[in-house]
Amino acid sequence: MSTSDATADRGQSRERDAASLAEDLPRSETPIVPRSTISGHALVAVVAIMTFLASLTTGAVMLVRAAANEWQAEVAREVTIQVRPAADRDIEADIAKAAAVARAASGVAEVRPYSKEEGARLLEPWLGTGLQLDDLPVPRIVVVRIASGAVPDFAQVRQTLGEQVPAASLDDHRGFVDRMRAMSGAALAGGLGVLLLVLVATVLSVTFATRAAMATNRPVIEVLHLIGAKDGFIASHFQRHFLQLGLKGGLIGGGSAMALFALGELASGWFSGAAGGDQLTALFGSFSIGVLGYVAVLLQIGLIAYVTATTSRRIVNRTIATVH
Repeated sequence: MSTSDATADRGQSRERDAASLAEDLPRSETPIVPRSTISGHALVAVVAIMTFLASLTTGAVMLVRAAANEWQAEVAREVTIQVRPAADRDIEADIAKAAAVARAASGVAEVRPYSKEEGARLLEPWLGTGLQLDDLPVPRIVVVRIASGAVPDFAQVRQTLGEQVPAASLDDHRGFVDRMRAMSGAALAGGLGVLLLVLVATVLSVTFATRAAMATNRPVIEVLHLIGAKDGFIASHFQRHFLQLGLKGGLIGGGSAMALFALGELASGWFSGAAGGDQLTALFGSFSIGVLGYVAVLLQIGLIAYVTATTSRRIVNRTIATVH
């Protein structure tokens, strides 16, 4: 018998053995990758934690941006005139002149001079109550409310104040608004960075879990190859398996984050009117991420599930290619 005939006989023998083994396999449909394994449960837990952290970051960024935008809008509608006391001037007359200058400017909706008692109350959070401020050079404040959509000529107002009330200065809070914009941009950049880290951690976790699953099920994969199963068929089973794991973990983590935000919104309503509740409202508004926030969390769940399934399929195809 020639060498080629012997090789052909051995190939036919392996095919007969594979066919015989395939006939001996159970006829009921069983998944290539077992649904309930320790590595599968661990991957669900990792994906749930990653999704929870990503969702918390997204919600926190949206809260900070909403609060910053609200602060900017509120500050942009107001400017203040500070009238400093001077030894040779009547501060009440200076306040009246400063208010008159502000009222004469175009685009001004309301001018309200603060009394001495109101100015003292503004300092109470920092200096406490019961202080005598008569001997301190505490400036008096005139609050100027800007009409909606109006842009007053602040340079002209400053010039007029300098001519008529030398002890007065106009503050349009431009520096505060710039800091709010910088803070909002930093929060957005930090949130994107955390989301990127979460995706990288998810990809690494899925890579290790996929390789472990392939190592565990290697005999089954080899038998499927012998009976003619295509690489795409095997990869699709892994992809479907890890897509289910990613969706399960994402729903657990994202659902927990949404429940936490909903609870926070309810709690802010319950404590409304209390001192702590008012402070939280001043910082974060209504503590609600809104419909857009919940939609963003749902999109994150879908994104992480997609990344999980795609990473698994890519690792399976690459591993099978190296085996061949």
